[in-house]
Amino acid sequence: MNHFNNAQEWQKLKTGIIELAKQEVLSRFNKVSAEIKQDGSLLTEADTQMQIKSQAFLLAHWPKYAFLGEESTSEDQTTALSSEQGCWILDPVDGTSNFASGIAFFSVSLALVVKGQVVAGLIYDPYRDEMFGARLGLGAELNNKTLIAKTAKTALKQCIGIIDFKRLPAKLAQTLAVTPPFASQRSFGSVALDWCWIAAGRGQVYCHGAQNIWDYAAGWLILNEAGGQSAALNGESVLVPTVTKRSAVAATTPELFAEWQNFLKTTELS
Repeated sequence: MNHFNNAQEWQKLKTGIIELAKQEVLSRFNKVSAEIKQDGSLLTEADTQMQIKSQAFLLAHWPKYAFLGEESTSEDQTTALSSEQGCWILDPVDGTSNFASGIAFFSVSLALVVKGQVVAGLIYDPYRDEMFGARLGLGAELNNKTLIAKTAKTALKQCIGIIDFKRLPAKLAQTLAVTPPFASQRSFGSVALDWCWIAAGRGQVYCHGAQNIWDYAAGWLILNEAGGQSAALNGESVLVPTVTKRSAVAATTPELFAEWQNFLKTTELS
């Protein structure tokens, strides 16, 4: 059973994450410095405090689920993912580099994975006060209103592509940069929000070379429940319940996704 098929439980979860994000993340925007982690990424007080407070909140209300945070140890992450009951997956600040630099594009991402399926996902943008969410089989939402990916037919050449060049294969990145099949390109710096913005039609096609499960799990569900479509660059599902990084290709409609995926495959093989 998915706890969050219950509207009251779902609202409790959303309200709790919104309040914590405002207290622990938004209140520190433009007020904290960052340190560099061993992997070269940044860490701020907002990351650590949001994870600590979120873990306490989640385990207080839904104690049967394990907890995996971006700032957890790799051993703890692997153990949490193997839980039979299910596992919360939290990115306390997705877009820490933006956050630390005063760029207002960052988010809090939370997913619940049970038996290899994402059954619930939330992504909150505290700066814009936008809460994206989805429950498996129940659709997607934005600020409590139904979110449906744009269904109007859009040619690939007319699209805005949200593309992260840094992690793509060199040949593919060069082609997308020099001779893109779309009209315009963006790269914002928060993977979780990238998924949401595709779901909301603010971009129409997406490509990213390497994402962690805490980056994509909630956004993957939100886009799928909104009616969009996604896969890894190799055609497999993006979702693999491990800490292994995954590539991602996505679009707002199945038809556009097929055109976009075909272009990427043709480029890689040429």
